[in-house]
Amino acid sequence: MREPPMQVTETVNESLKREYKIVLPAADIAERVSARLEELQGQVRLPGFRPGKVPASMLRKRFGKSALGEVLEAAVQDSFRRLIDEKGLRPALQPQIDFPSDVEEGQDVAFTLAVEVLPEIADPDFAALTLERESVAVEDKALDEAVEELRGRMKTFEATAEGHAAEMGDSVLIDFVGRLDGEAFEGGSSEDFRLELGSATFIPGFEEQLVGVSAGETRTVTVPFPEDYPVDHLKGREAAFEVKVHAIERPVLPEVDEALAKKLGLETVEQVRDEIRKNIQNDYDEACQARLKRRLLDVLAEQSTFEVPEGLLEAEFKSIWDQVSHALEHGHLDEEDKGKSEEQLRTDYRAIALRRLRLGLLLAEVGQRHKVTVAPEDLNKALMREMRRFPGQEAAVINYYRQSKEAMERLRAPVFEDKVCAFILEQASVTEKAISAEELKAALENDRDAA
Repeated sequence: MREPPMQVTETVNESLKREYKIVLPAADIAERVSARLEELQGQVRLPGFRPGKVPASMLRKRFGKSALGEVLEAAVQDSFRRLIDEKGLRPALQPQIDFPSDVEEGQDVAFTLAVEVLPEIADPDFAALTLERESVAVEDKALDEAVEELRGRMKTFEATAEGHAAEMGDSVLIDFVGRLDGEAFEGGSSEDFRLELGSATFIPGFEEQLVGVSAGETRTVTVPFPEDYPVDHLKGREAAFEVKVHAIERPVLPEVDEALAKKLGLETVEQVRDEIRKNIQNDYDEACQARLKRRLLDVLAEQSTFEVPEGLLEAEFKSIWDQVSHALEHGHLDEEDKGKSEEQLRTDYRAIALRRLRLGLLLAEVGQRHKVTVAPEDLNKALMREMRRFPGQEAAVINYYRQSKEAMERLRAPVFEDKVCAFILEQASVTEKAISAEELKAALENDRDAA
């Protein structure tokens, strides 16, 4: 079918805002309504008429308004598509349509279409960017500490002698009943619960009070629930737990030998140490790369002053503010935000939203312009990292991402961002600076405080 005629007048062209008055001729609307009614004639079944033999006048009387509505809805969508093609628009969001409510067949139909467009974003001067990449070498001390951590993760427990007093690190088998003001409360009791002292499994102060207890002993542990405890009616309240100890076991660390290596799927102690060294080095490299990326984004954010669509900014701010409001409501604000007025918080987080949006638009533009893509193997690596976060639930993680396009896009987005940043860094001037593991740790702590 031919393109329907329409009259387009641009009424607003300010910054990123565009508005158009569009007129659809009455003759074209009538033609399309008639065509729609002809389609219906072969589909409609009415008593007393054979299929396809319902009179046109009756069809128009029964279905004229609905056919007109369908035609106008399609015409509006078609008008927007043609505007995009003919004027080269890059819409930031869906358009706002102001359509008359009393359209009658036989009249021209005029409506307005308002839309925000994406800004034109030029590439930064990549070659002029000067950045510093830190590097950290694995020292023997860090390697030895990691080996000890491995031994701790692979420890076993053995029975202790009668009368043994529990120590931090021991595993105790206990029954316990928790009470508030003398009354047992839901979720505060268990039987045959195995607890490793010092594991911070229970609320602060609980495990420490079991140090020195012996098998067969019953002890009362009195501790307050933290003020930020997730169960509201328990926050800050003091509870008394009656704890009966059935058995105590002490930890036994494995020797670092070939037997341990074979448990890890390796052959020798040297291979174990080499694998641990590689893992530590990978952690250092990832942390240094993350700091380099953050410095790059800081520089790009400082250089980016282009306007952004108000609709996108409001959506980004709302996403952030919903989280801040929840934290504000439940008393979980970050330390630096406590004491600020809501007005100041809104100002601060709107600035964060603006930074995020500008960086997102810039990186998307650079990636598209320079044909940066996310390959299937890139997504597979990201999926593997996600699976490692949920040991024992790997199949469920895979199914979740395979069944949800939205989830897969959330997985893809940071991968794309990393690849665009890598593309920029390849062209920037990046110098290396060797630092110690302690310096890296301090820098990461400062980053967290500043975030």
